[in-house]
This record gives sequence, structure tokens and C-alpha cells, in this order.
Amino acid sequence: MRELELIGYLGPRATFSEQAVKTFFPNSTRISYDTIPACIDAAELNEVDAAVVPWENTIEGSVNLTLDYLIHEQPLRIVGEVVVPIRQHLMIHPNHVQHWEDIENVYSHPHAIAQCHKFLHKTCPSAAIEFTKSTGAAAEFVSKHPERPIAAIANELAAAEYGLTIVQRDIHDFDNNHTRFVVLKKTPLALEVEGLKVKGHKTTLMITLPSDQAGALHQVLSAFAWRKLNLSKIESRPMKTGLGNYFFIVDIEQQMDEVLIPSAIAELEVLGCSVKVLGSYPYF
Repeated sequence: MRELELIGYLGPRATFSEQAVKTFFPNSTRISYDTIPACIDAAELNEVDAAVVPWENTIEGSVNLTLDYLIHEQPLRIVGEVVVPIRQHLMIHPNHVQHWEDIENVYSHPHAIAQCHKFLHKTCPSAAIEFTKSTGAAAEFVSKHPERPIAAIANELAAAEYGLTIVQRDIHDFDNNHTRFVVLKKTPLALEVEGLKVKGHKTTLMITLPSDQAGALHQVLSAFAWRKLNLSKIESRPMKTGLGNYFFIVDIEQQMDEVLIPSAIAELEVLGCSVKVLGSYPYF
């Protein structure tokens, strides 16, 4: 396997995405991008060898921007997955440590804000919530405005990177807070990660149902069930072509084989479904 030298991720520095990149590719050069679409575009345009982006969070569910952009704009392949524990902290500029309870604004990514809803409601009820493109961007913004009584929700790496003081640790509402990150690449790849053990394999499909067939979803699920193909996820997303038009994302807990999954896909196509393989990949 050719070494993946350039890896794009949702920046700036010290985001959870960068933490995932360090787990996957500790020896690669990391290039940050301001948005998830920009990161995915970079992989499509060969600016980087692969992109690492958030896919799903245990509290907030799927990262719809990642999913929709992958489906509708840049059809890259999923070649790997890693789960990163998420610990959210409230941090401020050192100038305001003594009066941190009086912060006027809290900045962070929408998912991070949602993950800390109970804490914010109880501890900072009067603070205005401001959304940023990433948790790292929130920490960077706070560091650049030392004159303002504002705070960021981000990780410990961000506090160290941008010289902020953590005033409240582990403010997320649920302890079991993890995010799945996927590696996206233009072409398939047998991904191997030095120092990480493969926990299993998944195959992810996009399935579009026929619009005029009753019981189609039941038939789709049956095609997997009688073959004993375990589905760890099934989720609907709008096709963006009109109300009531959806596609489904299905995760099969098995690597693509020569018989079971191809025959299931063939059966779905006979039923009138459109099926696209988004990737068959290891998770670590």
C-alpha cells in the first residue's frame, strides 16, 4: 500500500478531526480546511491523499453535512473508520478567569453546543450561543479576542494550542460521547493503520426505493435478514428532489464478499431499488 502522505481534515488545528487524523495517520502531513465540503473537495481534486471527516456522533446522530455532500456532490469512497471519545470543555482567555461566570457569548460547533445543552442551560443561561465551523475555530476566535468576556467549547488540545484556560471540564451531557470519523478517498484502498487493531469491517450502501411500490422498505430489510447480514445502521435522508423522496444509508457489519452482499444488491435491484456502494472498509 502506498503511504498516504497528505491528509485533509476539518480545521483549524486542535479539532477532534485532527485528533482522529493523528490516530489514523500519525506520520502524515496534516492539512486543515475551514469546512467539511472544502475538505472533501480537496480529496476529489487530489490536493490531499485522503480526507478525514466526522460521520456520526452518539448524542447528535449523523453529521448531515458530511453525508449529504458525499451523496450529492463528491462521491468519494469510504476506506476506513475510527471512533474517537469526545470530551468537551469550557475555556476562556486567561484575562477573564476570575469572572468566567459572567461570559456573554459561548462559541462552538453546533454539535458541540447540542452535546452540552444541559450544562449551558444551567450554568450559562444568559450567554448568547454562537455557532462556528468547528470547535477548533471557536477556540481560535476566543484567543484572538482577549478583550471580550467570551468562551469556547472545545477539547484540551485546543486549549493548549490557543493559550486558553479551561474553567469547566467534561461539560457534555452524557459520558458515553463518541464520534465516528471516516477516511474518504477518490479510489478504493485496503487501509492498514500501524499500531491500531482492526475491530471489524463494514459495507455501507446507499439505497433508493421505488416510489410506487408498497412495502418496499420491508422487502429491502428482508433481503438482508434472510441472508443473516447484520445491519448496524439504517437511516433515511431527503433526496432533495421533492417532499417525500428519500434515500437510505445502510451499514452492513461485514466486508464485501463474493456472494452474500452482491446477491442482496442484485435482489434489491430486481425490486426496482437503486443501490450504490459507498465503501467496504475496516473500523479501528
